[in-house]
Amino acid sequence: MNRNIAIDGPAGAGKSTIAKRVAQQLQLIYVDTGAMYRAMGIYFHRLGIDPTDEPAISQAVDGAEVSIEYRDGAQQVILNGENVTGLLRTEEAGRMASRCSVYAAVRTKMVQLQQSLAARTAVIMDGRDIGTVVLPDALLKIYLTASVSERARRRYLELTEKGEACDPAEIEQGIRARDEQDMNRPIGPLRQAEDAVLVDASDLGIDEVVEVILGLYEKARREKGV
Repeated sequence: MNRNIAIDGPAGAGKSTIAKRVAQQLQLIYVDTGAMYRAMGIYFHRLGIDPTDEPAISQAVDGAEVSIEYRDGAQQVILNGENVTGLLRTEEAGRMASRCSVYAAVRTKMVQLQQSLAARTAVIMDGRDIGTVVLPDALLKIYLTASVSERARRRYLELTEKGEACDPAEIEQGIRARDEQDMNRPIGPLRQAEDAVLVDASDLGIDEVVEVILGLYEKARREKGV
């Protein structure tokens, strides 16, 4: 039975942190979609493909199979049978993933891989188009958001705790620009699915948001008899 959870929302709303906590509570597989894109970046880099060569990337993309496994409680990303988890944070993987993820063929392939993963096991995914494109039939869809000012405040605290000098006004401006970009991108734009539950975390802590989602999940299971 479908027990999947889709969490969408703007940058800085806490989607990944919340999704990981919920996954632990419900014993679901947390699917790090960003890590999957990085694995695809490794694949293209190894082939020596120029990231600006969209035709070559589109032709090669079907040769990549990316999945996620958990071993001893830790997420492992598998590329064509090889565990590439230790390579995901390399500069080459990140740069290639960022530049190639905008191509329609890559997005289409990644959606297929993510849907295949969700068909095999119960998952929770977070992103921009999970409830609208990747998992349109998810048992529970959440649109997690927070005010721009609150997201900027959190980012400011995160950076200052690392000892980085930053301007709160510039951070807020950057978040507004990112929202605009995400909502207007041509493929898989950020938007709330019609049947998604809006959760505004502006005045809620992490534990409180987790409790809200756990409650919504149990309600969805009862209503749908899962």
